[in-house]
Amino acid sequence: MSQLTRYILTETDIPKFWYNIAADSPVPPTPVLNPMTKEPVTPDFLSMIFPMEIILQEISAERYIEIPEEVREAYKLYRPTPLIRATRLEKLLGTPAHIYYKYEGASPSGSHKSNTAIAQAYYNKVAGTHAMTTETGAGQWGSALSMACKFFDIALEVYMVKVSYNQKPYRRYLMETFGAQVFASPSDRTAAGRGILAQDPESPGSLGIAISEAVEVAALSNGVKKYSLGSVLNHVLLHQTVIGEECLKQMDMAGEYPDMVIACVGGGSNFGGIALPFLRENLKSDRGTRLIAVEPKAAPSLTRGKYAFDYGDTAQMAPIVKMHTLGHDFIPSAIHAGGLRYHGMAPQLCALYDAGLIEAVAVGQVGTFEAAVTFAQTEGILPAPESSHAIRAAIDEALKCKQTGEKKVILFNLSGHGHFDLASYNRYLSGELEDYDFPEEAISTIEQRLPQVPSMA
Repeated sequence: MSQLTRYILTETDIPKFWYNIAADSPVPPTPVLNPMTKEPVTPDFLSMIFPMEIILQEISAERYIEIPEEVREAYKLYRPTPLIRATRLEKLLGTPAHIYYKYEGASPSGSHKSNTAIAQAYYNKVAGTHAMTTETGAGQWGSALSMACKFFDIALEVYMVKVSYNQKPYRRYLMETFGAQVFASPSDRTAAGRGILAQDPESPGSLGIAISEAVEVAALSNGVKKYSLGSVLNHVLLHQTVIGEECLKQMDMAGEYPDMVIACVGGGSNFGGIALPFLRENLKSDRGTRLIAVEPKAAPSLTRGKYAFDYGDTAQMAPIVKMHTLGHDFIPSAIHAGGLRYHGMAPQLCALYDAGLIEAVAVGQVGTFEAAVTFAQTEGILPAPESSHAIRAAIDEALKCKQTGEKKVILFNLSGHGHFDLASYNRYLSGELEDYDFPEEAISTIEQRLPQVPSMA
């Protein structure tokens, strides 16, 4: 009898609750500070850009938060997503390890981002919002929120990091097909954008700059427009835990339990989504699953950044949070994993990393694309460059098992497909891609560029 390779749940298995790690984390939360006063933020400050239900979820310590029925109905377009055992990849590697991947690229917008985009659009609609703003790096978040806003009849402005705007035009076309307006960032539409362009007319942009533009537009709209973020914040990671909750059921169907869970990290949403339910099991059931976050060497916030309070954006308009940061003025190299170029990381994950509850590794761009091509040629799915960082780490762990003879169970999150990234693959296949390591001299000056905050923080 042949071994099953696909573990498929039904619509009745779509989680009814999001999981909130704040209820079980042994690490106390760090304060979020007002960028102007440097005092703890108030709901009034946050309400300028977020609806109240999102604010309440951001600060909640409830273990489980019920998923609204309207959100679960929209999830049925693509959830539950499949768990697949990569038997052909295992065979090619000659490893005794069992490799499984959760395929979030099965969503209509092509990535895991829809899990929170639908939720955020829903809560904005209930609050009476008619227009929203956001930023996007590679375009996966912008695509997901564009789709979700159309579902709930909300207008959307997207500020897309300029280097990705130029590298990935098809993502822009998809957003525009869903009805969004898309602007290359930095733009001349905002004071933040004009300020950057005055300093550098050829600026490639960054997520920090794009966040500044989107926040500015929302904050100055007198409540007409609300802002939405696709990663970093607690409520975003919360919404993504549907991934890990489904995985727990599917690994049970497979009759195995992962020794390690791997996902790429830029701001932390897909890693948090798959890893946090497994961290709950580590904490509550004495499991020992390794939780491994994989970032690019070009933007190594966890592995080389400073753990300190920093602004969430370049123009110093977003709240100040404690995170592993490369500095809010960080301008990343134009690597092709555009979704992994943020200067910081989710504060929730940073606290867990600092406490030793999760791990982090950094990998290079060329090796990442090598792993992506290997995966595509064996498993038949073209992965997004972001997701390919997780594939690189999973292959590396499987090859370690080949050396030791250990039969480990490896689970990774394939957070999106790469159908709009073929230009990046062409550059790799043509031998034009180069690795880039964040320079040590830039690391040494981070502390000089951080905001001064009260000692109580």
